[in-house]
Amino acid sequence: MNRRVTRRDFLKLAGMGLGALAFTPPKAFDFEELSRPKRLPQFLNSDIIGRVVDPDIDLRNRPTNDPNLNTSIAKLPADTLVEWNRQVVGNVIGGLSNQRYVETPQGYIYASVLQPTRNLPNAPITEIPAGQKGFWAEVTVPYVNLAHEGNIASPWLQDHIAYNFPPRLYYSQVVWIDQIRTSNGFVEYRWNEDAGHGYGYGAYGEFFWGDAVGFKVLTEEDVAPISPDIDPNDKKILVDLDYQTLSCYEGNTEVYFCQISSGLKYDPATGQVSSKLATPVGNLLTHWKIISLNMTAGSFQSGYSTPAVPWSTMISGDGIAIHGAFWHNAFGEKRSHGCINVTPEDSKWIFRWTTPYVSLAQSEVRVSLPDHGTIVVSSEITF
Repeated sequence: MNRRVTRRDFLKLAGMGLGALAFTPPKAFDFEELSRPKRLPQFLNSDIIGRVVDPDIDLRNRPTNDPNLNTSIAKLPADTLVEWNRQVVGNVIGGLSNQRYVETPQGYIYASVLQPTRNLPNAPITEIPAGQKGFWAEVTVPYVNLAHEGNIASPWLQDHIAYNFPPRLYYSQVVWIDQIRTSNGFVEYRWNEDAGHGYGYGAYGEFFWGDAVGFKVLTEEDVAPISPDIDPNDKKILVDLDYQTLSCYEGNTEVYFCQISSGLKYDPATGQVSSKLATPVGNLLTHWKIISLNMTAGSFQSGYSTPAVPWSTMISGDGIAIHGAFWHNAFGEKRSHGCINVTPEDSKWIFRWTTPYVSLAQSEVRVSLPDHGTIVVSSEITF
């Protein structure tokens, strides 16, 4: 349970988890299928739907991974959807602090590898709003299967093809929509992964079509500032890297609290203690905010090849941000490449509360020192 996997490892293993044996190479990818329109599947009837985010995950008859008890009753492939009944405190062996399991009708799944999602379908619009080049939309269903258009360019999509893993957008991702079409009576939106107007930063300019029912069209209300009447100088964020928590203060009053996943204190490549991926300690500043961001390894300190990372609030350089994470649910443990991971809901609140404020029309805002946004004080006990 304590093995860390990279995005590339995830895709390699996920292909195996979808039915292939470990020693069997993936079958050839169907490029015609890649471009074929995709309808939303019939999702589970559950208030919360758990999505398995890693490959080969244990479904257990008790909430423990104790090897002496032999609790595993099945192996679940990535993107398996399960009915989420409740969270319970279990017994996790392997050095992890998170002891939470999710109870399902079939058994228990370790909560860190289960993204909580909802199935909230939407009434699509059939035309781009007058006077606009496009609009921002948020995925409100467990996932949307994508049909690709144009050139294959991103490492993200290339890995999916190499390991026969279907390209999808997941619950809470935010994307720029620049075209609408109707296919066999169904409305589809085109996700422009670069958006052509400065959005993207590391994007590859690819296009994907998805069932419009899975996307909520964002409005200015979705990004409206929280507590704009409070003097920005009275707003402050305290991040405790030891306890993996984040608190927002207005003056001396704590107004928001959440768990985080900050940077690792070891190098996964060597297994040795290292500050290479650690989250910076000290007085940081919110200076660049962007509604959605492609985080691509090599371009950013904190990236893999992960598109549509929602609600990024940069606090150090152009690579360390507070942002939503949809690829894990391990909040309370260090696991990022320097960023402060929070749930997408938490990241959206923080995005709206901190300065500078960002409108949908702007999409992003930067400020230059000595001007700055909200102060973020990051602390950690050193020995």
